[in-house]
Amino acid sequence: MKKNLVLVGGGHAHMVTLANLDKFIKRGHQVTVIGPSEHHYYSGMGPGMLSKTYRPSEIRFATRQVVEKKGGKFILDKVVRIDPAAKQIFLENGDPLPYDVLSFNAGSYVPQSSISGKDKDIFSVKPIEKLMAAQARIIELLAKKDLSVGIVGGGPSAAEVAGNIWQLAKDRGNHTVKIRIFAGLRFMSRFPDNIRKTAIEIMRQREIEIIEQGYVKEVKTGLVTLENDESWRLDIIFLALGVKPSLIFKDSGLPIGPDGGLLVNRYLQCPDFPEIFGGGDCIYFKEQPLDKVGVYAVRENPILYQNLMATLEGAALTPFDPGGDYLLIFNMGGKIGIFRKRRLMFSGRLAFTIKDYIDRRFMRKFQAIE
Repeated sequence: MKKNLVLVGGGHAHMVTLANLDKFIKRGHQVTVIGPSEHHYYSGMGPGMLSKTYRPSEIRFATRQVVEKKGGKFILDKVVRIDPAAKQIFLENGDPLPYDVLSFNAGSYVPQSSISGKDKDIFSVKPIEKLMAAQARIIELLAKKDLSVGIVGGGPSAAEVAGNIWQLAKDRGNHTVKIRIFAGLRFMSRFPDNIRKTAIEIMRQREIEIIEQGYVKEVKTGLVTLENDESWRLDIIFLALGVKPSLIFKDSGLPIGPDGGLLVNRYLQCPDFPEIFGGGDCIYFKEQPLDKVGVYAVRENPILYQNLMATLEGAALTPFDPGGDYLLIFNMGGKIGIFRKRRLMFSGRLAFTIKDYIDRRFMRKFQAIE
């Protein structure tokens, strides 16, 4: 019996499923993929794209092209609500869409509650398209004058963006850029001291200022104000405050975890609605909290594919094993990286070279489907 499989998002956790869409269709199922863009950008290479280490075409996957090539239907739109009882999803610009099996890889967003007034020259680090707009604006202003750039956030995203803005300005050579990171109370606070000290030293060598005097209270165009009312004038501001899962699950009354992500069991399946699945940043894994890093989405890839097919076909599900410790490499700009795997940590060009090799290999694998 023909069934409708709907995928929301074409991100990391759906890559294997997208690569095998033709297998669903050959079994008589209809597949629809919904996304806010015809491309999916690999966030792990976003900071490198900001510095022009990578071209946009090198870090993106042609979602629409692949879906249509394999016989599926692609809808350029956003999901705003789910009615799990009626098995329908509601789109921002379209009619309700029915489903038999539904899977979310809807990603995450950067909170912007601190912004007041107009948001001109304020850029979040997600989605990656925002970094493209920021890059163009930085280049435009650097052609005219020296720049002051502020980055709100104290984690690795802030560090990577700072380092790659430094590289972008250095390579342009027109004017200088003064970069400040508003890191709350402690920069890179959730990482071991050796990683934190290494990142601070890289920032110091590049004269990037790290401000640890308190949290940001308000962000306006051209101005960042801390909770102690101290403020800084800036030309461009980035928001790198960490990511939150999509709000559509909470708004639709679906079960969610403490972070607002779709609650899923060990099969990556919503416990209350077994025809709904999810992976990546938008889920909360009930068995154990998972960091918001791409490695888990990659590990979820084959399990989501197997379980979506199994649900459509009435077969047994496969449990997801998150695995052990994962490799972490930060792109600090200037082709310098910080490498961490278990107790091994080092920094320098070799760390960046390893990350560059892994990232390019990942992209080649899935771009080959195009």
